[in-house]
Amino acid sequence: MLKAGKPLRLRRLSLAGDSRYLFVPLDHSVSDGPLVPAGQWDDLLRALVGGGADGIIVHKGRARALAPEILKSCALVVHLSASTACAADVDAKVLVGDVEEALRLGADAVSVHVNIGSDTESQQLADLGAVARSCDNWGMPLIAMIYPRGPRIDNPRDPALLAHLVNVAADLGADMVKTSVALPLDRMAEVVAHSPIPVLAAGGPPDGSDLIEYGKAVMASGCQGLAVGRRIFSTPSPASLVAGLAAVVHGRGGDGSTPGDNGQATRPPDGTTNDGRGMTHYSTIVAGVA
Repeated sequence: MLKAGKPLRLRRLSLAGDSRYLFVPLDHSVSDGPLVPAGQWDDLLRALVGGGADGIIVHKGRARALAPEILKSCALVVHLSASTACAADVDAKVLVGDVEEALRLGADAVSVHVNIGSDTESQQLADLGAVARSCDNWGMPLIAMIYPRGPRIDNPRDPALLAHLVNVAADLGADMVKTSVALPLDRMAEVVAHSPIPVLAAGGPPDGSDLIEYGKAVMASGCQGLAVGRRIFSTPSPASLVAGLAAVVHGRGGDGSTPGDNGQATRPPDGTTNDGRGMTHYSTIVAGVA
């Protein structure tokens, strides 16, 4: 009966019920410092929910302070990993929460951060495996935030390396994986093709260019969602930016695809959009950006 809860929670992570996701990570307040003044926190959340975010990602203490009515149409993901920019090793992540705490807080999912190539990779992998076991016991979806970071990584945008990472996440028990985007961007399709679980593209374009166009290209690669934090919460109009990204993610126009009979965007299996342009127009912009 407990395991029956996982499909229900996974369904709540996608507002449109199309297994596509727009998550806004707000865990940066532990790693880097305050996102907004304390008095503006609820306003930020209302803007994200009003814009159509499928879920927000926060740490447990922040989750305790949430007014329940704010998240009436938005999923809650509790992040279990932490480190700060002041640490001797910023790539070392430690567990600061557990699945049972997240359940008591009403979470729809939990997330764990792993840096492959870091000095503490082995412990982070062990933590991911332990959390996956607990998630399986409690019927809780698990999002693995897994990145190539550390002294052993030469090219963090290498498609072969990223394909390896998404399989690490899947093999250790994650239900979906958030990771970096390959460059050139049109090679992200290779990463997705090798992943047995949904891939969420982390962050915005590395060159700081247009986020909406970037989102279109990423979704055209076969990714099933976006997880964008800083570019959203640092903009003067987060609600409008979220609304634009939600339209791209859920195929409500403006993404180069056409609605199918069910009102959702359709996309050929080769990753191109229905107008045949695919990702080429954008990947040429970001190709070679480190």
